[in-house]
Amino acid sequence: MNPLQSFALAAIPAEDEALRAPVRDFLRSALQGVPDAVRARSWMGFDADFSRALGARGWIGLTLPTAYGGGGRSSFARFVLLEELLAAGAPVSAHWIADRQTAPLILRYGTPAQRAFFIPRIVRGELFMSIGMSEPDTGSDLAGVRSRAVPTAGGGWRLNGRKIWTTNAHRAHYLCALVRTSGAPEDRHRGLSQLLIDLSLPGITVRPIRDLSGDGHFCEVLFEDVELPADALVGEEGAGWQQVTAELAFERSGPERIHSSLVLAEAWLAELRRAPRVPDGALAVAGRIAGRMAVLRAMSLSVARQLGQGLDPAFEAALVKDLGTEFEQAVPGWIEEAFDTPGHPAPSDGLRQTLAYVTQLAPSFSLRGGTRQIMRGIIARGLGVR
Repeated sequence: MNPLQSFALAAIPAEDEALRAPVRDFLRSALQGVPDAVRARSWMGFDADFSRALGARGWIGLTLPTAYGGGGRSSFARFVLLEELLAAGAPVSAHWIADRQTAPLILRYGTPAQRAFFIPRIVRGELFMSIGMSEPDTGSDLAGVRSRAVPTAGGGWRLNGRKIWTTNAHRAHYLCALVRTSGAPEDRHRGLSQLLIDLSLPGITVRPIRDLSGDGHFCEVLFEDVELPADALVGEEGAGWQQVTAELAFERSGPERIHSSLVLAEAWLAELRRAPRVPDGALAVAGRIAGRMAVLRAMSLSVARQLGQGLDPAFEAALVKDLGTEFEQAVPGWIEEAFDTPGHPAPSDGLRQTLAYVTQLAPSFSLRGGTRQIMRGIIARGLGVR
């Protein structure tokens, strides 16, 4: 069977599409007057009050069971919500990781006590998570992680090691970390487990690292003899690799993989619409953006359908992520190219600031969620050529 056939066209049901209007109305009010250069930060934008306001409206954990405070809605409803949040440039960073990855992970693999503690707090926008996968010496080679947790006499775990690229660890309450609980790094996939770590515990040091844009969301986390309770373990000991690969499908496939440059594109188009005449070169760039985005959106919707069916679309998610980040990285250059088109209206200072921010951030698009090399390895295996 051709694996590309799994990208069947999917349409958003009417009841889920109906969510778009109230979300758009809320965002129009909540983001009124926020400059484009600020809105362009979107899923790097941290605003705890905004996240709590979303939670109060039932817009965090939209697909989670109502028994835990979730919305009990379909994956398509969440797709609509994410499209609107990202298109508007909403500051979603505070609740983003917990909503997208950790809550579904705990729902699937966690104990009843873990579900009862974490999921309702995540849904209300009261508990923020960070993800501890990458390490300074391993990068995207997650099977080579060296952070280690060993059993203690009291039945818990003692953790030592380092994590990096732990977004918002300096603001999060908990970290969901992939660590080694048995064997050696040479054992690769065997002996890895996931732990839920209270970041207020003694022995934990969080160091924010500034990026080119001046933001400090990118952190290094150090663990020195951190004592963890037995119930820090998620799922089965040694099953971390299988769990984390299932988790990454949620991270790699959503509309966030095609929308990171959308605020910039919308700001540019808004200025073009006010111009007396739009040059053909600028129209060609706009058409290029629209055409690529239409295809990527259809692919992302297809993955949303598969996730809603309980499938594990690792290959499809990797393909969306690789193509999507390539598109996101190209958009700033295309728009800058359009500026040089004869007859293009002079861009405003605000548009130039937005372009500068997205241009600085764009190199990271192909790193977060796994590098392009990792994605293409997954794609090659899915195609049967590796």
